Amino acid sequence: MVLALTHRSFAGRNNERLEFLGDAILNFVAGEALFDRFPLAREGQLSRLRARLVKGETLAVLARGFELGEYLRLGSGELKSGGFRRESILADALEALIGAIYLDAGMETARDRVLAWLAGEFETLTLVDTNKDPKTRLQEYLQSRACELPRYEVVDIQGEPHCRTFFVECEIVLLNEKSRGQGVSRRIAEQVAAAAALIALGVENGHD
Repeated sequence: MVLALTHRSFAGRNNERLEFLGDAILNFVAGEALFDRFPLAREGQLSRLRARLVKGETLAVLARGFELGEYLRLGSGELKSGGFRRESILADALEALIGAIYLDAGMETARDRVLAWLAGEFETLTLVDTNKDPKTRLQEYLQSRACELPRYEVVDIQGEPHCRTFFVECEIVLLNEKSRGQGVSRRIAEQVAAAAALIALGVENGHD
C-alpha cells in the first residue's frame, strides 16, 4: 500500500504502474455494473455514464473524503506547491490504491471496494440525460416552473476520517417532505438527495 501512495516526485519506484492497473480494474468494474444496472441502455449511453463515474473529479472527491492526501509521499517540490490537494494526483493515487488492493486481496475484494466507493454515484445515474448531474437537472426543472432553488443541508456526518458518510437533506417547495441522500462526500450526498427529489416529483423513475 505504501507504493500506491508514492508519487513519482518522491522516488523512482512509484505508483504509476499500480495506477495503470487500477485504472483498468476501475473501468471494468464500473462498466460491468452499468451493464447490469441499465439493461436497455445503448453503448453510447453506457460509455457516457462510465465516463462520469471514473472521471478525475469524481475520484478526487472520493480521495479527499478518505483524506488520502494526508498519506501521500510527495517530493519537496510537490509538497511546496500543494500537490496533496491536486485533483490529478489524488485521482491517480486512488487508482493506484485499487491496483494494490487487487494484487493484495484479489479481484472480488477490489470489485467490492470499487462498488462501495461508487455506490453514491451510482444512485445519481439515470438515462434521462447522461450529460447532466441530478443537482443540475433538479435546478433546471425548478427554474422552468419559476420555483425557488433547492436548499441542501448536511444533517449528520458519521465514521472515521478515512471512511466518512455524509447525510444530506434537500428541501424544495414542490414537496412536503425533504428528500435525503448519503455518500462518502458532501457533493455525492447532495447528488443522491437531488436524484431522490426528482423521483419524488415523478420526473424520473430512477432506473430507465
